[in-house]
Amino acid sequence: MSAAGTRPRITIEPEARPVIVLMNDNIIASTKEALILTEGDHPPVYYIPREHVAMEFLIPTDHHTTCPWKGEARYWTITGQGRAVENGAWAYDNPHAEVSAIAGHLAFYPDRLRIEVG
Repeated sequence: MSAAGTRPRITIEPEARPVIVLMNDNIIASTKEALILTEGDHPPVYYIPREHVAMEFLIPTDHHTTCPWKGEARYWTITGQGRAVENGAWAYDNPHAEVSAIAGHLAFYPDRLRIEVG
């Protein structure tokens, strides 16, 4: 893990394989245009273009977090089939210049949803 105050190495690259995000049997997102963001020693995160996300399953929340390297994130609760995943998706609407490629994309917690790649 990075020492406090030390900027972790962040890379953003296109994912060549299809990425699907599911909650139960509901397809929440499906794309062939995902980005993979790798930050320091954290697991990679898939960012999906917003237009490839079934936004009808997402309810905006008041939850926000701030990353010193990416900016402020806002969150959505994902609903479907009587289930809810609170703050299960997030996005950086105005990310810092170094990570501007993730603007217009949403990310999902892989421990709360199923993310299939390939």
